[in-house]
Amino acid sequence: GNGRDLLLKCTTCAAITNLHIRQPKSITVPFILTDGPHSRRTEIELDDDEELTVGDVFEDDEMLWSINQIIDNSGHKKTTLMSTDAAIISALRTDMVRVKITTTRGEYSDSSSMLVDYGTKFTADTKIDYQGEVWRIRAIHTGAGRTLRGTVEAQDIKRIYLHEPPNLEHFEPKTPRERRQAWKEGRLGYNPNPEPPKEVTKKRVTPSNKRKKKRPRK
Repeated sequence: GNGRDLLLKCTTCAAITNLHIRQPKSITVPFILTDGPHSRRTEIELDDDEELTVGDVFEDDEMLWSINQIIDNSGHKKTTLMSTDAAIISALRTDMVRVKITTTRGEYSDSSSMLVDYGTKFTADTKIDYQGEVWRIRAIHTGAGRTLRGTVEAQDIKRIYLHEPPNLEHFEPKTPRERRQAWKEGRLGYNPNPEPPKEVTKKRVTPSNKRKKKRPRK
């Protein structure tokens, strides 16, 4: 067959042996490749002396996959197995991760997903640009439950909950009292003698700090 036959002599004892070098035979092993919610069955060519282990990473169709389950010919799960004894192998995509998203605007929620690099970090209670809009990460759901704070990597996330951040107008003071307090806190700039603007002064209400008009001299 294909290969080489070598005659070797030991330099220590002068013993002579024959060494047969043969390329391993190729076999096809069925794989189930899962990319987010989508799975497909395919057959991959392997060497017949190749050992497979859960966690091994390989490339197929210009994507990286990680073995997460090995089933032998008897239908049992194995951690390590020779390729000739494998009935089917499952693998998950590892170079990219599909993260499920729930966006909430007011009383309406919508579900979608986004594809990010493996290891991408998301931090709760921060802003994120998603589908051309700015959202706030309200919570991150992992296998252990929801977290309202902290950072989680994409591959450990079950779902991210996004809420529409309030507009800047939401934080603006709306009453004379709120404006005076805003002046005191320095949120509206420095003003030693703050006065509420006329457009927010209620009708028929005279502000307490409004100056009285002087009477003209007779």
